[in-house]
Amino acid sequence: MGKIYSVPTEIKVPKFNWKDISQYHKDCDKFRDDLKKFLKDNGHNEEHTGTIIKFPFADGYAEYMVISLKPVRLIHIPLGDAWEYPYIDRLTKKDIEAKISHQIGMSKLFKK
Repeated sequence: MGKIYSVPTEIKVPKFNWKDISQYHKDCDKFRDDLKKFLKDNGHNEEHTGTIIKFPFADGYAEYMVISLKPVRLIHIPLGDAWEYPYIDRLTKKDIEAKISHQIGMSKLFKK
């Protein structure tokens, strides 16, 4: 069973702004980069550290960043509607590796 963490207090979570949605998206990208850097700077340097995994949920996605896979430790990404995947704590290392592989395959298939 995995452990799910909140965003460290050192990393500022962007606030949604209806008046400037494009800036919010830029702020979200910076947030993800800052969080990944924070993990690396604090000694988390596994193969998938900093990788984002997404699960379709309601009208959006539940997002998590991988800290480690042995043991499974993830950070919930509270962006957008901040959805949480109800079975996230049941995922194994194998499940997460399969999800990452699936996401890589889909991004290659549907390049921007």
